[in-house]
Amino acid sequence: MNKSSTLQNTLMLAPLIGATSSLTTALGLWLMFMLVISCFGLSMGALRPRMHPTTHLLTSVLLAATLTTCAELGAQAWSLQWNQHVGIYAGLIALQCVVLEHTGFFQKSWRDRLRLSGLFGLVLVSMGLLRELVGSGTIATHLPWLAGMTQAGWQGWVLTADGGLRLATLAPGGFILLGLLIAAWQAWHRPTPLSH
Repeated sequence: MNKSSTLQNTLMLAPLIGATSSLTTALGLWLMFMLVISCFGLSMGALRPRMHPTTHLLTSVLLAATLTTCAELGAQAWSLQWNQHVGIYAGLIALQCVVLEHTGFFQKSWRDRLRLSGLFGLVLVSMGLLRELVGSGTIATHLPWLAGMTQAGWQGWVLTADGGLRLATLAPGGFILLGLLIAAWQAWHRPTPLSH
């Protein structure tokens, strides 16, 4: 693991823990992430050959901030309830765009970019699903928010009547669940020693 991938993965940790308290917030943040980084990648691809190297960082910061702000304003107009639940984590997409540009993410093939973005989305949505399931005992409680509707009549799928373990929907519970998932992954993929 090099320094750039460590920085890139560390920046993805904040929305992974902070914005995955429910499936709806995780899915919506991933959709916003995909929209912003796609527009950013296309725009920087068109601007990069025409820019002087000294203006590269400033241009990427301004472009990322502009696109993320536009996406946030659009999300507020579309579904204020969802936008309030995502909070500050949507703003971190701009920082992630700048770091991805700096590490050469947008110069990779579109398949590599799609694979990494899809993997991030899979982890984000999986964490949101697990945290909502364990924390509330429901699945997709606020899903109509992504369609711009209020929650009139939709209760999601209630799996337990008395709720769940509230800690799972809080940030410490997100860290605990992520740690347990990483430990399970490492235990599953640990090579078995050869016996003689």
